[in-house]
Amino acid sequence: MFGDGMDDNTKAVGQSEVVSWWRLHRRLYNWVVHWADTRFGVPALIVLALTEPICVPIPADVMVIGLCLGKPRRSIRYGLTCAFFSVLGGTIAFSLGLAIGPDRVVDLFTTVGFGSKAQFALELYQRYDFWAIAISALTPVPYMIFSWVGGMAEVSLVKFVVISVVFRTMRFGSEALLFYFVGKRARALIEKYFNLATIVFIILLAIVVYLIKWLGHIFAG
Repeated sequence: MFGDGMDDNTKAVGQSEVVSWWRLHRRLYNWVVHWADTRFGVPALIVLALTEPICVPIPADVMVIGLCLGKPRRSIRYGLTCAFFSVLGGTIAFSLGLAIGPDRVVDLFTTVGFGSKAQFALELYQRYDFWAIAISALTPVPYMIFSWVGGMAEVSLVKFVVISVVFRTMRFGSEALLFYFVGKRARALIEKYFNLATIVFIILLAIVVYLIKWLGHIFAG
């Protein structure tokens, strides 16, 4: 189901026809990691990295981490590829935001439930343009919204691209370096203690969400 390059444990899970609800997260993990064993891994990464800043609210980190876990020795290649196409996608979204105009873009994000976030991003740009770009490029704050809103706020395109290149490369490059050095051991530990790893991930995700809200209150103040 997932390709010939997977280990026996992964195949055993992947071949199950019926999966209990509490094992769906394991199936999702297997599905993401399996891309490294196919010739479509890098194209899939490129597509997600390019479209995330435009219209896909799924962090490209998911694919980067999955590919790096699958093929740790190629991690740096995956990280740099993701950074390049993510900035390209952000530049496209920036240009669309500039062309469409602020009122229409806010209305567009309102229809999908992100209107308040788009308005908040616009206010951040007007007060802290450098940090607005840097934080969205480096942290889990939606880069998609800040890419579109950057054009709305008429921030310098050169500034947006340069800052994005630096901080997107830091983000995906640091992930790539981490898995380059510890990828095999990390995968072995994750698969051996998968349920514990899942709990730790959820806790870390909750911490990240809290920090994002905390940063938002700081900037808003």
